[in-house]
Amino acid sequence: MDFKGIRDLVKQFDDSSLTELDLRKADFELYLNKNLQPGRKSDFSRKDSVSSVDKESSKVNIETNSPQIQEDVMVSPIVGVVYLQPSPDDSPYVVVGESVEANQTICIIEAMKMMNEIPAGRAGVVTEIFVENEQVVGIGDPLFQIH
Repeated sequence: MDFKGIRDLVKQFDDSSLTELDLRKADFELYLNKNLQPGRKSDFSRKDSVSSVDKESSKVNIETNSPQIQEDVMVSPIVGVVYLQPSPDDSPYVVVGESVEANQTICIIEAMKMMNEIPAGRAGVVTEIFVENEQVVGIGDPLFQIH
């Protein structure tokens, strides 16, 4: 499924009365849920990370406020679209070879119409970027390598 198809599907889900959608096709998986309460895990979770929607504030709550680091690889804490720069005309948040601080924003992941700033999670040097701008990522997908 291409990016536009995923974006259209998420919009249709958001506008519908459906409360849960679990789509699996070959090596593609997409799970959407409007019913999660903050702090409550769904039956579906990968790599022990869950995102949920707080209906009162309409904010996305990420159970792990920073991405998980597996060895030197930072992985996505949520499903969404990665933005490697603040806006199309701006420079990227980070480039290979750049030093980063643990709390420094290194990308944004858009999920359920919310822009989630993703911090580096650890101090170090970015040695590899595994994603492209506007790429769809899932929970646990590698984003950056930081040594």
